[in-house]
Amino acid sequence: MMKNDLNFSGGPGVLPESVLAEAQQAIASVPEVGLSILGISHRSDWFAAVVAEAERNIRELLKLPDSHAILFLQGGATLQFSMIPMLLLRGSGKTAEYLRTGYWSGKAIPEAALEGDVRVLWDGEAQGFRRLPGADELACAADAAYLHYVSNETVEGTQFHDIPGIDGVPRVCDMSSDFLSRPIDPERYDLIYAHAQKNLGPAGVTVVIVRRALLERVPAGLPALLDYRSHLNARSIFNTPPVFAIYVVLLVTRWLLNDVGGLERMAAVNRGKAEALYRAIDQSQGFYEGWAALNDRSLMNVVFRLQSAQLEADFLERAAAEGFSGLAGHRSLGGIRASIYNAMTPAAVAALGAFMQDFTAQRSA
Repeated sequence: MMKNDLNFSGGPGVLPESVLAEAQQAIASVPEVGLSILGISHRSDWFAAVVAEAERNIRELLKLPDSHAILFLQGGATLQFSMIPMLLLRGSGKTAEYLRTGYWSGKAIPEAALEGDVRVLWDGEAQGFRRLPGADELACAADAAYLHYVSNETVEGTQFHDIPGIDGVPRVCDMSSDFLSRPIDPERYDLIYAHAQKNLGPAGVTVVIVRRALLERVPAGLPALLDYRSHLNARSIFNTPPVFAIYVVLLVTRWLLNDVGGLERMAAVNRGKAEALYRAIDQSQGFYEGWAALNDRSLMNVVFRLQSAQLEADFLERAAAEGFSGLAGHRSLGGIRASIYNAMTPAAVAALGAFMQDFTAQRSA
């Protein structure tokens, strides 16, 4: 039988046990309200307070200045693939620059091209998306409409450990899979978006952080639901929002602040987990092969291969029998992927590392 604490799925991902317990209680009855959260009005004072606290907590965790607004939207990261070029590219007469570093960054490019000119500044397909570009490989244009990149590619297991682009050009980042996993310098970003189902909560809500000054350039003719200003003016309750999903985001931000102690501590825990799994790969004498280049390895998604498809199938079957779940690689790549988002415990990672060593010993005997 599979276990919550051994859920290495790429998303929806594991949530903290304390958050699961509070969410379970809220489904039956929110203590301070007496009603199930599934039946509480999104127009209630209680829910307005939930949105306000979730925003305050994110602002505190990121040390986010008032120059940036926080929105809770729907449509996942996929809708942002369209909303962003609607805001920043449509009618601008400029070219948007995109980094194609993996599966998900590639998904954003065709949507942007519907709104204007797009230039793929760097494309990693020829190298199998195993590595990320260095600063010397990016000939960024100073007059670009914006630069878009994905900070962590969940499929290939690569992650930027610096910030690409040039200051002065709006920097847009899809942080869906590493948002709130480490500190960032928010002043260097003009728009950040992250769907919830990796580190924040269940699917259904997407956090968008946008520099308020960008909203001065909204083109005419946008539908109200696709205009960031509509959601900002309505404090993220422009239409019926995903109440339960936003409530779980609130619980997760409380956990990060009160139980973990902030993003510096969360980052240290995440580094330790990733180092443990990469050590198991690197010390296997080639039994496991890491996918990503050493300097670009993700702290969120550890992707590796075994020596044959049959061996990978045996690995997954044996892992499932031991209670592990979510270890199959993405359908576009295959292999094995262990997603170790914030709520994945070091103990669970240690258990996976021990399993990997045992599997190696048995199959190498």
